[in-house]
Amino acid sequence: MKKVLALLLPLIFITAVSFASPRSLEAFLSHSTFSIPDQGPYLETYLQIQGNSLTYIQKPSGKFQGSIQVTMIIRKDTTIVDFRKYELFSTEINDTTSILPDFIDQQRFILPNGNYSLDLNILDVNKTTKPVIVSIPIEIDIPENSISISGIQMIETFSKTTEQNLLSKSGYDLVPYVDNFFPTDKSKLTFYAEIYNPLPVSGDLDKVLVSAHIESFESKKMLNDYVRVKREESRQVIALFSEFDISNLPSGNYNLVVTVRNKQNEVIAQKASFFQRLNSNISNIPSDLAGIDISSSFALRYSNADTLRENIKSLRPIATQMEQIFINTQLMSSDIQSLQQFLYNFWLNRNEVDPAGAWDKYRIEVIKVNNSYSTQVKKGYDTDMGRVYLQYGPPNTITDVPFDAGGLLNDPSIPYQIWHYYTINDNRERNKKFVFAASELTVKDYTLIHSDVTGEIQNYNWQKELVRMRGSDDMDADKLKRDRGRAATYYNNPF
Repeated sequence: MKKVLALLLPLIFITAVSFASPRSLEAFLSHSTFSIPDQGPYLETYLQIQGNSLTYIQKPSGKFQGSIQVTMIIRKDTTIVDFRKYELFSTEINDTTSILPDFIDQQRFILPNGNYSLDLNILDVNKTTKPVIVSIPIEIDIPENSISISGIQMIETFSKTTEQNLLSKSGYDLVPYVDNFFPTDKSKLTFYAEIYNPLPVSGDLDKVLVSAHIESFESKKMLNDYVRVKREESRQVIALFSEFDISNLPSGNYNLVVTVRNKQNEVIAQKASFFQRLNSNISNIPSDLAGIDISSSFALRYSNADTLRENIKSLRPIATQMEQIFINTQLMSSDIQSLQQFLYNFWLNRNEVDPAGAWDKYRIEVIKVNNSYSTQVKKGYDTDMGRVYLQYGPPNTITDVPFDAGGLLNDPSIPYQIWHYYTINDNRERNKKFVFAASELTVKDYTLIHSDVTGEIQNYNWQKELVRMRGSDDMDADKLKRDRGRAATYYNNPF
């Protein structure tokens, strides 16, 4: 499951370095939240082990089998609220020289609404090596008496339920697709979600409108060929089980969006799930610009090729992958008219009513970013901080640590900043943060090392990354623990 697109995935890629073998343990972890009427919410975890990354031993039967020791700890603050430790076995196979099958483990944890952390520890039982340990935050927010939508679960395969089991939902056994990357050979995107309590707030005691669509992740523009709409009878739980044929969906970054509307066509609930598509069967070259009419458009303000190219380069932070292809491959060879057509079409796709106003507003922000974040070798919009600012807007708070008087990483520490957003991505996500760090004291270009925003690089061991960047792995263990805790305090309590 190689990730080849521009954004990193919100799943966890786990790699344990082994001294006994060049092969390393690889796994993917994802999760969703659901609710059971009169019982409350629960967390569902999906852990997929890559079969080829395991060490197999021969059984008395002559077949081979791998084994993983799994420990999961759910914490709320410093209190352990659930704990599981078990051994996970692969299927028995005859030959370890061929491609080995992956296998999936699913767990459910009954948990009330709140913020938690999930500590995962996995160990290849048949290999002498240290366990792989990660910790990820979990938010459960399914109110009891108001409308809400569960997590959106991607599905690998499904079948009618013959006997109730852990995979069963709404009469089907749903085998999870433990990734949000869909390669060329995946022609279907199958998903499952639940809508809770539409009756009290829908404004329609008989029907609600439930829809699902795919949109561009960057522009949030709905793709008209990928829309499902169904009128459902209001009831305590509405199950949405559907799929899209994505064989003609180009490579790119997308959101799968589930929306509930009342009879006044007002959005009363919405949930989005990020995914990536790689489709080598579909060309990603932008459509021909020759047909774009730019007469009387704002693009005619710019008749200098260098100015046009600079303006178009500044669009990178918010461009779709197809638009990126034009910027990266055709920008320098295109004539002035093509550049004008691209600039105009870019903003027309985002604001059909006032593309000129949308461009002018963005251009002002580019000027701010260039003034604040440009370096000797980069324009501000090409830096990580500039890209985040232009893509999401200014943060609500910034915790700036140019050096840590307490000595995070010796004295002085590497500079770092934590940007905090109250809401982000059209209010779909709340209380999100970005961590930027400089590898040297004098470097103005801070690198993004972690964010909990969908579609961004996620490294929940980012405090260790600060240590690695400074090259201070041999520091006193107590001091490291204390200073990582100080960085974590800044992150958890932004000001």
